[in-house]
Amino acid sequence: MVLGISNDAPAKNKRFHEKQGFPYDLLCDESLEVSVAYGAAPNTDAGKAKRISYLIGPDGNIRKAYAKVKAADHPEAVLGDL
Repeated sequence: MVLGISNDAPAKNKRFHEKQGFPYDLLCDESLEVSVAYGAAPNTDAGKAKRISYLIGPDGNIRKAYAKVKAADHPEAVLGDL
């Protein structure tokens, strides 16, 4: 399963999701609570989170963290790590 999380409001996320044609859900984290929990933001007052990806195994454990994500190369990198 693939999920994306953004700090933008639901309406903005929906427009972006539809424009990009993502084949996965894009969740909202306006409060940055999830971003803080996963280390993408230092605190809930940060305003925005860094673009970070995680490969999470079926057991719920993080298998790999991708701290620097380049959108053009990222899918191939993740698929190679599966």
